[in-house]
Amino acid sequence: MPFNLPRITQALLIANLLGFALQYFLGNEAMLSLMLWPWADGVYDPATSAPAFMPWQLLSYAFLHGGFMHLAFNMLALVMFGAPLEYTWGQRRFLTYYTVCVLGAGLCQLLVGSYAVAQGGDPYPTIGASGGVFGLLLAYGMLFPNQRVMLLFPPIPMKARTLVIVYGLFELGVGITGLQPGVAHFAHLGGMLFGWLLIRHWRGQPPFGGSGRKGPRIRIVR
Repeated sequence: MPFNLPRITQALLIANLLGFALQYFLGNEAMLSLMLWPWADGVYDPATSAPAFMPWQLLSYAFLHGGFMHLAFNMLALVMFGAPLEYTWGQRRFLTYYTVCVLGAGLCQLLVGSYAVAQGGDPYPTIGASGGVFGLLLAYGMLFPNQRVMLLFPPIPMKARTLVIVYGLFELGVGITGLQPGVAHFAHLGGMLFGWLLIRHWRGQPPFGGSGRKGPRIRIVR
């Protein structure tokens, strides 16, 4: 149940629900300045209703969603993977990790989207908590690699480590080939990349120092 969740996971769930409610009642047009827009000369384009990129968008985009199913899948993953990670790490470290994944995902998408605009593409916004959620998936696979999880489609059980590898390769493949347009695949990969780097930093592993030997698992830090 939502109110039995650890505090930060519960707060993130409520914040995403509130963001979606604002979209529903106010309309997406009222939320344009909170969506993540590519860097397009830093000016508002009245022809396309594309606002300029603003720094706060690197966080605010993660609390908006493209529809109920988009929200539902992200929130299900937030609860499934976020709650055990928060119980393991504690509130402060969990919130730090999730924030870094959201920011990292946003930065990667900003680079990809801005490059596309520079090549003549139309500017379009990015929304959704998927970058942070993919970071949580990666952390869950690293901390609990042998824990079995069940896919929804298709309903196949597999180890968490295997799930991370499968999703990572899938996102990389469709991101490079462009077979699934309209989805921010490089934001997903960015969330995983920055999450991986932060965990290695906490463990004192390369490229942040250390001998490369696997450090102890991160446990509760409050």
